[in-house]
Amino acid sequence: MSEPAAQSLQDELLIRQMVERWAVWRDAGDWARFRTVWHPDGVMMATWFQGRFEDFIRVTQEGWSRGVSILHFLGGSAIEVSGQRAIAQTKMTISQRGLVDGVLCDVVCTGRFYDFVTRHDGQWKLLHRQPIYEKDRIDPVDPAAELSLDPDSLAALPQGYRHLAYIQTRIGYTVKMDMPQLQGPEVEALYVRGARWLAGAALER
Repeated sequence: MSEPAAQSLQDELLIRQMVERWAVWRDAGDWARFRTVWHPDGVMMATWFQGRFEDFIRVTQEGWSRGVSILHFLGGSAIEVSGQRAIAQTKMTISQRGLVDGVLCDVVCTGRFYDFVTRHDGQWKLLHRQPIYEKDRIDPVDPAAELSLDPDSLAALPQGYRHLAYIQTRIGYTVKMDMPQLQGPEVEALYVRGARWLAGAALER
């Protein structure tokens, strides 16, 4: 293997390691180590929160104190490295448990983490995370329970994360309605942003 190819592979492995640590340390509430995966200017985008990573930690802790349960599971990654920058796409699921009209439910959303990653002080750090929401579903934890969703409310929510948005709005969160999905102008614009940034342009927030 050539030296450039070996360096590229090493960078991809280190970026994947950072992505995995994000999920493990966030879901474990290991905030001291969770902070180490972020660039100082790191931003987290989610259906229920958009802002600096320190604020994301704070509101996550506040949610935990109210019983909010959101967990993550990762799949494969595709990573493009260009000098000191990289775009990492990682298959993932977001799992949230909570009451929906009095019925305890699990919502599972399948998608991708689309990450803007940069080398900072010699290490790969997460600069901007934008999830892509592909599809989701909702199931009662007790299979014998009867769940009746409001069809009008459900239909008004984005297709790729409508069940996730449904449970989040029911517990008081304001959900961002124009997040990237499997198809559509939002995800196409995200791909353009990523390509421009990887080529050296300023990051468009």
